[in-house]
Amino acid sequence: MRSQWDDKEASLFEGKLGPRIYTSRLLGREPSLVLHGGGNTSVKLTEPNVFGDEEAVLYVKGSGANLKDIDSSGFAPVRLGPLVRLAQLNQLTDPQMVNALRANTLLANAPSPSVETILHAVIPHKYVDHTHADAVLTIGSSPSGKERLRQVYANSVLYIPYAMPGFELSQVCARVLQGNDLQGVIGMVLLHHGIFSFGVTARESYERMVQLVSLAENYLDEHDAWDLPVRRQHHPEKRSVRRELAALRRQVADTCGFPVIMKRQADERTMSFIARSDLQMISQQGPITPDHIIRTKRVPQVGRDVDAYAAEYRRYFAEHAASSSNPLTMLDPAPRVILDSELGMCVVGRSAADAAMVQDIYTHTMDVIERAEC
Repeated sequence: MRSQWDDKEASLFEGKLGPRIYTSRLLGREPSLVLHGGGNTSVKLTEPNVFGDEEAVLYVKGSGANLKDIDSSGFAPVRLGPLVRLAQLNQLTDPQMVNALRANTLLANAPSPSVETILHAVIPHKYVDHTHADAVLTIGSSPSGKERLRQVYANSVLYIPYAMPGFELSQVCARVLQGNDLQGVIGMVLLHHGIFSFGVTARESYERMVQLVSLAENYLDEHDAWDLPVRRQHHPEKRSVRRELAALRRQVADTCGFPVIMKRQADERTMSFIARSDLQMISQQGPITPDHIIRTKRVPQVGRDVDAYAAEYRRYFAEHAASSSNPLTMLDPAPRVILDSELGMCVVGRSAADAAMVQDIYTHTMDVIERAEC
């Protein structure tokens, strides 16, 4: 990966948020870093409040905003002081956190602050970037992933054990940041989640992200885990599978309880992944980062038994909902990704755009899984 920073292009982004918007878009242009609302960025500024007093404000990407085309309206301005205090609490429920973030947002029409807003606040640097870089997730998801990441980064990053995004993750990161000398540290790796970079300027934080991801990509290349194999030549079947696709879509829609769009992908890379003898095992280990679960569900369906998938989904929800500190409502139990040896990958959404998002995410997921298994 190479820096896409361009002085002439950067000069077009004026104002206090200009550099933050520009580098956010640079990150968003690269699908191997963020997909469909994933990742987030922030900048800490000082500006006068309604009383004329100078106040520290964190501008953080709003939930659901896409980095590739974000503008000033995609950032939420939140009072920095209360955010830092929130991180010092012993506990904070999700509803309490959401309420506190909204109560300290300075513009009534601003988007909801990212779930990782408190985490951005406790990082002491002015600019902070967070992505779900495929290469970093690949290494972290491989056997001995943490040790391999240390081979890549040594002491240039902090290593954060997995924690649920939100208050829990913010607490963990705050403790690690406070307990370490940050001299020479340019980022943090969140195991099974993603990577952070930070800096004094927008360019420094962005180019540190590029540097860290490039190191991971080079590591994979050096270990013959970059170029993915094709296990068989796939030739589209001569007979029509329209009836099978229509029947499968109907089953999914019935299970969802609403009409769905289903899109099929059966290129050589996809069919090669599905042809793996260990597909049932490697495909059922969960998403490569928590953000993806809202699009893809926790795991894909293997084969065409929608009823069995739905039954397992209900069982899994019932088992784990009981241990949640917050009341949970089960979503529909239908799959969003279906892997079938004849049909290939079928992705599902309420709209064509939703299905395309699922397709993009799981295409990257297949690459990460395969590289991690190399």
